[in-house]
Amino acid sequence: MSETARGTSVADDVGKADGITEDQRQETLLITGALQSAIFNSANFSSIATDAKGVIQIFNVGAERMLGYTAAEVMNKVTPADISDPQEVIARAKSLSVELDTPIAPGFEALVFKASRGIEDVYELTYIRKDGSRFPAVVSVTALRDAQNEIIGYLLIGTELKAGALQSAIFNSANFSSIATDAKGVIQIFNVGAERMLGYTAAEVMNKITPADISDPQEVIARAKSLSVELGTPITPGFEALVFKASRGIEDIYELTYIRKDGSRFPAVVSVTALRDAQNEIIGYLLIGTDNSARKQIEAEQKKLDQRLRDQQFYTRSLIESNIDAIMTTDPSGIISDLNKQMEALTGCTRDELIGAPFKKYFTDPERAEEAIKRVLSEQKITNYELTAHARDGKETVVSLNATTFYDRDRTLQGVFAAARDVTERKRLDQVLQEKNTELEGAKFVAEKANLAKSEFLSSMSHELRSPLNAILGFAQLMESESPPATPSQKESIAQILQAGWHLLKLINEILDLAKVESGQVPLSVEPVSLADVMLECQAMSEPQAQQRDIKLTFPKIGIHYFVLADRTRLKQVLINLLSNAIKYTSKQGKVEVECAESIPGRIRVSITDTGAGLSQEQMAQLFQAFNRLGQEASGEEGTGIGLVVTKRLVELMGGSIGVESTVGKGSVFWFELDSTAAPQLAADIAEPMAVPRTQVRQDAPQRILLYVEDNPANLKLVERLIARRSDTRLLTAVDGDLGIALARNNQPDVILMDINLPGISGIQALKILREDPLTAHIPVLAISANAMPLDIKKGTEAGFFRYLTKPIKVDEFTEALDVALEFAGKATDRDGNRDSHD
Repeated sequence: MSETARGTSVADDVGKADGITEDQRQETLLITGALQSAIFNSANFSSIATDAKGVIQIFNVGAERMLGYTAAEVMNKVTPADISDPQEVIARAKSLSVELDTPIAPGFEALVFKASRGIEDVYELTYIRKDGSRFPAVVSVTALRDAQNEIIGYLLIGTELKAGALQSAIFNSANFSSIATDAKGVIQIFNVGAERMLGYTAAEVMNKITPADISDPQEVIARAKSLSVELGTPITPGFEALVFKASRGIEDIYELTYIRKDGSRFPAVVSVTALRDAQNEIIGYLLIGTDNSARKQIEAEQKKLDQRLRDQQFYTRSLIESNIDAIMTTDPSGIISDLNKQMEALTGCTRDELIGAPFKKYFTDPERAEEAIKRVLSEQKITNYELTAHARDGKETVVSLNATTFYDRDRTLQGVFAAARDVTERKRLDQVLQEKNTELEGAKFVAEKANLAKSEFLSSMSHELRSPLNAILGFAQLMESESPPATPSQKESIAQILQAGWHLLKLINEILDLAKVESGQVPLSVEPVSLADVMLECQAMSEPQAQQRDIKLTFPKIGIHYFVLADRTRLKQVLINLLSNAIKYTSKQGKVEVECAESIPGRIRVSITDTGAGLSQEQMAQLFQAFNRLGQEASGEEGTGIGLVVTKRLVELMGGSIGVESTVGKGSVFWFELDSTAAPQLAADIAEPMAVPRTQVRQDAPQRILLYVEDNPANLKLVERLIARRSDTRLLTAVDGDLGIALARNNQPDVILMDINLPGISGIQALKILREDPLTAHIPVLAISANAMPLDIKKGTEAGFFRYLTKPIKVDEFTEALDVALEFAGKATDRDGNRDSHD
């Protein structure tokens, strides 16, 4: 909040403490409105109001007279900067940038920058008329704000600077006391208005006293205390208290009592401005005061009128007192004028205490209570408006308020008639319901927060798992297609590595998609699936793990064929998860047995029995909780605690069910059931393509340059091996983005391969730099990253990568993308005619 805004708030609080009523404020607003109208309609002041961006919205007659434009010629078209000397605007921007230690752009911003920060701003500059002539002006700038204190525009009030005529008029006015002091507060100028108001001659005060000496001492002390609290700094009573805000550049207008030479007193409104030299050092202060007696008299008269209005109210006493509701009447300003005994009981206060007191005072939310009165006055009535009454003993009562306006015999508005009915019990029941709703909202917030943390964890795990898997699958693909070819035994081993690796990649993708699994939004392709085929694949993948732990793994005989309705990939994931858990938590030389049978007609059950330690009832109750490893964290077995959660949700999404039976010390049986179905007419071939195509390269093909920016040695080595098979391509490598950019500029590669997570700048940042450089903007850049979440891919695509490949690399996919990029680069080179070949 700006200093000006804080000053206003404190002034309001002081006003309330001094007993200033709403009617008194209304009177002040009327006076202020008249002043504003006089300024806007004055031919002596150019009043220009803009919107928040500076475009002129109001251009008064004074502005038209001074500048020669009509309002229609400038409104919604130009800013005040467009009618100001441009060199002076530039100079002001530079000066303010140094003064406030922040860059300020020349233009409208330079004219209103201080005002936008709540700093009082009056300056001189040259205006340019429509006919091109110029004139010096003094301009005062004020920021216009809405009810939420947001800036909605600016007001620039200017006067033509004519050899100090304005200053002379103010200092020679008998209606203003103009008192100027030196920096220490000693009076140096005491105009005729000050002499008339205070009864001193200028000679009696100049170079002798300060304005504090002619002010009420108790009010000066009170102001020092108030400012000390408001501004959080000790302020000494005396002249410092009168000018402290102005000395800090804060606009300051306040009320205080002046004491005349004869000892009489009068209230005054005083405006304080700090006087500064060319170096912006304070050399004194100017205090301009006006006699406030007339407004005080109006306020006093208004209080008398209010009291007479309350005395003249016409009502039927018996009707009010016999009502079971708390009844009260208020005047239009919300002051209680009458009430019944129920109102006394509701508040715990006597009739005398309540009459003349603000209606809003007796409710826990005074602003809402005050709004009720305002709504009745504007809408003539309100119905079932809830408030909470606050009694003197602390008891709170929820009431339903029904109110309407009432009038005297002459149909003149007298105020508001209100009845408050106790609805505490009903509200208590509503509160119970609200608390339950709040608990649900809290639970929802916790869940959303947990989901966010989980998503961040999964994104990180995606990258960490894909990087090593890229090397495993990449080099396995290279080994499979090496020349001379591998032996049959080696081919079988490589095939097992690739089959397990690709399946591991699928499992990683699905585990990383845990949020979708839990929300039931996993895409499924449910079709007839052969359990025997799936079990054969899972057996091949699980036996190495079982053999390593010396565990006997038994599957049902192949002759039995069951088909179930399932998603083949998800079914494999379910079975592999359950087999992996069974093997992991069965002691060495134990046994794991898989069985398959029809449990009920139309339902097939698959059971996995192990001879592990078994589960207690407490453990079984927590079995399908995410990230809960049932105390196995210290067992030495690796795990995340999410496998069974994913398994359960996948089975349920496929229309199945899952369960467990366990005995401590004997082992466990995990089972799942799926709907059975008839065998399909044709069995789909689901085997992964294992062959890695070799790129056929013409012997006379020109040499192409490929740049790979990657910090992981294994990934670099993999791509080096792949590119070594291409006689038409030479590979350059860089281990960070900065080096990659330098190599790209110096060597002009045909295609660039870019990792995303690089030391120093990221791959996306490096791409941006390459695109902005004319030397490298034409080069296609392929992303190769372990950041494989959908949002990562979308971000990379939007950044402008030619292709976005995810790790682990599929060699055929990589080769195809590289060929397309090289073809694109070749066409661009032929089209531009910039390069025919590389050195």
